[in-house]
Amino acid sequence: HTATTETKDARIIAEPLRLVLLPLGGDSALDLKISREQEKVRTAADPAPALEQLGWLFVAKARASFDPGFYKLAEQCSLALEEKKPHAPEALLLRGHALQNLHSFKEAEPLARELVARRGRAFDYGLLGDVLMEQGRLAEAVAAYQQMADLKPDPQAYTRAAHMRWLKGDLEGAIEVMQLAVQAASPRDAESAAWVCTRLALYQLQAGDFEKCRAHCDAALGFQKNYPPALLASGRLLLAENKFDAALEPLRAAAKLNPLPEYQWALADALRAANRPGESETVERELRLRGSSADPRTFAIFLAARGQDVSTALRLARAELQTRGDVLTHDAAACALAANGRWSEAQTEIRLALAEGTQDARLFLHAGMIAAKLSQTAEADQFLSRAATLQPMLLPSEREQLKSLSVNFSSQPAKSNQTKN
Repeated sequence: HTATTETKDARIIAEPLRLVLLPLGGDSALDLKISREQEKVRTAADPAPALEQLGWLFVAKARASFDPGFYKLAEQCSLALEEKKPHAPEALLLRGHALQNLHSFKEAEPLARELVARRGRAFDYGLLGDVLMEQGRLAEAVAAYQQMADLKPDPQAYTRAAHMRWLKGDLEGAIEVMQLAVQAASPRDAESAAWVCTRLALYQLQAGDFEKCRAHCDAALGFQKNYPPALLASGRLLLAENKFDAALEPLRAAAKLNPLPEYQWALADALRAANRPGESETVERELRLRGSSADPRTFAIFLAARGQDVSTALRLARAELQTRGDVLTHDAAACALAANGRWSEAQTEIRLALAEGTQDARLFLHAGMIAAKLSQTAEADQFLSRAATLQPMLLPSEREQLKSLSVNFSSQPAKSNQTKN
């Protein structure tokens, strides 16, 4: 029995190594680096350094290809490294980063805490802040990010600080810090440079500065051609300008390269606004086929907004709340509950979504919709007015929903603000 158990354990240990050494093919510079590092793992007397490097190359591949499967390979590298070097911080960081990107935030948290306790490097605090932020624990996340910035004030730290300011409703502060990230960006890390330019472009879109938004979208695409987030941002800018036909080209390219619900929803809306309902429905069918696995949170909001399969929307949103507690997940739950006619519960969730002071058009739209349904006149008017000031951030169908709500609500006789179900 002991011999059989030992053989089984050996197979389990060998499995991560076998998986990460499978040939991937491809002839890009990154693919060739991965192949060379795999060979080093096979032949080196001490494969640990090569395993760590291979893991981070898989992370880079995941970011470049938008394929989360490479994060799973990075996690397997960390497990193989852990076998070679038990409790190695290098393995903890690699695994924690992979788990965070796979949305296993609660599983990543103890790894991040062990890292900051044992060595406390900047990226250790960054990982801890990330998993805390996604769980909605912003005060703890801010403390971790401050430690990160104190140790190494670089684009990684600036980007996180900007996002925290945005979550707290400080758009001007978010732009200020993100400008520092853009100034520190380097073409040697083209993907990161493209990312920070794209984030700044979206902040500027929210601020209504369309020309600066366009300039930073172009800068992002200059760093990395056909970068899907920058293409999506470019398309959203054109939608905000009501240039629906012009928006189709960047949005088609973005959705083809990164077919997530956020991208497909934007494309479907653009097609419908450009009077191409048949093509729009085709895109939405594709979205419905894979949305629940690709991005359940956004897919839940999409289903709720469309009034389609609203029970699935609620199931997905509730499942997301098991692992994420941030404002955007509470918003998804509120939207799904509202679509199911559970208005009082929806109000509880939307209040959690608004609790940090986040200034987001979609949050205000949903808050206004819920308050209007509950006959809370002053609140509904306030939220719908706030959504109206941030209309560039809404998709065409959401702008239509806002217009309909505003017209219908303003035409109703004034009612008391007592909550009704």
